[in-house]
Amino acid sequence: MANPKKQRINPATVPASKSRAKKSGRPGGRPPGVAKVHKATPRDWIAGARLQTLPLAIAPVALGTSVAYVLKLDGDGPGWHWLRALLCLAVAVFLQVGVNFANDYSDGIRGTDKNRVGPRRLTASGAARPRTVRTVALVFFALAAVAGLVIVFRTHDWWLIAVGAAAILAGWFYTGGKRPYGYAGLGEVFVFIFFGIVATAGTTYVLAGTVTLDSWLAGVAAGLFAVAVLMVNNIRDIAQDALSGKKTLAVRMGDRASRIVFTVLVLVPFGILAYYVAFYQHAGLVYFALLVALPAVIIALTAKTAAELILVLRLTSLTALVYALGLGWAIAF
Repeated sequence: MANPKKQRINPATVPASKSRAKKSGRPGGRPPGVAKVHKATPRDWIAGARLQTLPLAIAPVALGTSVAYVLKLDGDGPGWHWLRALLCLAVAVFLQVGVNFANDYSDGIRGTDKNRVGPRRLTASGAARPRTVRTVALVFFALAAVAGLVIVFRTHDWWLIAVGAAAILAGWFYTGGKRPYGYAGLGEVFVFIFFGIVATAGTTYVLAGTVTLDSWLAGVAAGLFAVAVLMVNNIRDIAQDALSGKKTLAVRMGDRASRIVFTVLVLVPFGILAYYVAFYQHAGLVYFALLVALPAVIIALTAKTAAELILVLRLTSLTALVYALGLGWAIAF
């Protein structure tokens, strides 16, 4: 039997391997080529909420509120209830943020965001646990539900619960579940309906108890802007989405056709604006929003990099906000 002392290896006589040359701070070392993942900071969570998309939630509420403001309610003056208006805004904003985090979670666990070229996502980057991102998404959906229930209790329109539930379910199954409809090119339908028609007309109804043509048309305009933002976001990710099996409308139509459709989506609301110019004195001033919209269109048609398309997304979102606030002011005053 060999002497244990003779079996000992002198470390000085063993050459250091490349894997041990640099310590990573982890037992066994970090696998070669794997970058260190930094845990999500508060700033990362704020970025994950995608604040640049919030104008899409604010715009329809502003338009719906302005229409309600000029309507008369039976014995209750103009169609204006500041608390209900704030609750409508809360529903829209919380729903928008909830959808953003839900997309981060669902796309992340599916691997769709693995090769994305835009800002990093919490789930795909490993900066946050998927369960945590999912919980945050559900919390914002819950906040939207609570605000919606308060509206229902104050208006006694119980059927609005079904509308709110449909909006939340549509937000989750956009990229969540076994058969997400966003992966089948139907995401634009959800966005147009819930962040356009429903948000605008719903706000008018909650405040004034009725819906007019002004509200329906404003909802169409808001919905088109929202679809345009989604379209340019998907144009940026066409190659990555195609590889991941995410058949967005942009993937199905192709790059060039998608850019043309984006242009139409941005410009049609200014055609709708002609209707308001005929009835409201200051509505023509809203055409100044073209100063933001036209650069977005030009860049979208000529962009060659992801950074340019991200700029288009921000300009389009800003156009929606300027258009809505301007038209809302023209209608109300």
